[in-house]
Amino acid sequence: MNNGNIVEIKDLKKGYDKGRIIALNGININIKKGEFVSIIGPSGSGKSTLLNMIGALDTADRGLISVAGNNLTEKKDLSDFRSKEIGFIFQLHNLIPNLTVLENVIIPMYGTGLKGHEMVSRAIELIKYVKLHDKANRNPTELSGGERQRVAIARALANNPSIILADEPTGSLDSKNGQMILQRLKELHEKENVTLIMVTHDLKVADMAQRTIEVLDGKVQN
Repeated sequence: MNNGNIVEIKDLKKGYDKGRIIALNGININIKKGEFVSIIGPSGSGKSTLLNMIGALDTADRGLISVAGNNLTEKKDLSDFRSKEIGFIFQLHNLIPNLTVLENVIIPMYGTGLKGHEMVSRAIELIKYVKLHDKANRNPTELSGGERQRVAIARALANNPSIILADEPTGSLDSKNGQMILQRLKELHEKENVTLIMVTHDLKVADMAQRTIEVLDGKVQN
């Protein structure tokens, strides 16, 4: 990567419905390692598509996207990259309801080479980090919305990712729980020096980041 950038995007374009819908229309972005960046814009602006591109959940039509030294526009199998480099936090947490909190946090560690007891030990450590150690054996259905999102943060950290991607992480929460999640994310960024990229439509949430990137009609506005 150049100049300490962990994400480099050049002329990134993405369309859907055989090109009739333009999601991204020539995006150029650099994000430095350890930076906390918020991506803002109204619904349909392309911000979530951009996040999915960085996390290798979708592929580009044109342009270059390089993340943590990986050229995602050339790489064919992206699953290994995702499991090693990226931690995802979604708006609706995406936990598996019939598994315990502990089991949900362990899932990303399968295939990493860790032994069973090592996975359990790390999962317990992460659950303690998000202050849910007393609920490790509960199912997500027994938790509040804020608690579920804290489990999602623990799960996102399971593989020591270099980048955390958070898509509207407070979007489904009330203001009190939303503020708590934001404080956890900010603390995570400051203590662990992890690169944090967060999509939000809420300007107050965006202000917590070191830098804000505005996306409108598939283009960066600043």
